[in-house]
Amino acid sequence: MLGESVRELALTKMGALGDRALALRDMENRRIITAKKFAAMLSFCAEWEGEPGSSASSRIRITLPGGRVIHADDADASEVISAALSHQVRLERAPHPNGERAGIDPRTVFGDIPFENVLPGMTAERAPDFFNLAHGTFFDSAAIHVLATGTLEHLRRLAPGSAFEPRRFRANILVDTGDGASGFVEDGWLKGTLEVGDGVKITGIKPALRCVMTTHPQEDLSRDMAVLRAAVHHHGANVGIFASVDSPGTVRIGDPVFLS
Repeated sequence: MLGESVRELALTKMGALGDRALALRDMENRRIITAKKFAAMLSFCAEWEGEPGSSASSRIRITLPGGRVIHADDADASEVISAALSHQVRLERAPHPNGERAGIDPRTVFGDIPFENVLPGMTAERAPDFFNLAHGTFFDSAAIHVLATGTLEHLRRLAPGSAFEPRRFRANILVDTGDGASGFVEDGWLKGTLEVGDGVKITGIKPALRCVMTTHPQEDLSRDMAVLRAAVHHHGANVGIFASVDSPGTVRIGDPVFLS
């Protein structure tokens, strides 16, 4: 679902506090569902009321398409969401201890780009229709995702007809790299450590492989397959970085970011 924009964010070694606290399980195949396959999820919005997990009164508010508001702990929340999605799902709070799989459709996971153009040596016919989530979590790739504004500006120059908005890429942290940055900025971060905020250190940096989610409509952004095409053509589908949190802390809007 769509997330929320916050002025400060507590980062733990398990990622942003409150992020991916819940997931929806497909009751047909028992896999976790994402907008990679269920694009309609981006017409829902999930937000915390109060600080995540700070007290029994902290709740997750879900706004459905059309504006109806429910809470994740409502007795009928799963049924209401299932009806809105036209698919039977169940809200769950804890991943299975043996690990989770999320469902995909290999024919469409990279939009209209052939699977083998993104992952050479593999075809949609041979690819599995799932991917493994990070063990013990509902994260699909990493605990944290970081994106540079300079990279988005570079993509806008490469494909001026598309809206390369941060919301399409769903980063935990957006780093304003100023007017002087050029190219795919995060390439220069891959062997380093990002230090930001209240002693936070971000390590284990690797390129973030993008998928069809970047093309889906959300709020005022229309469906745009050219967003992913540009990422594939110019940078092997990588935009931004996935990483781990080595030293927890709090980051705030306006905090400086250092690369070491």
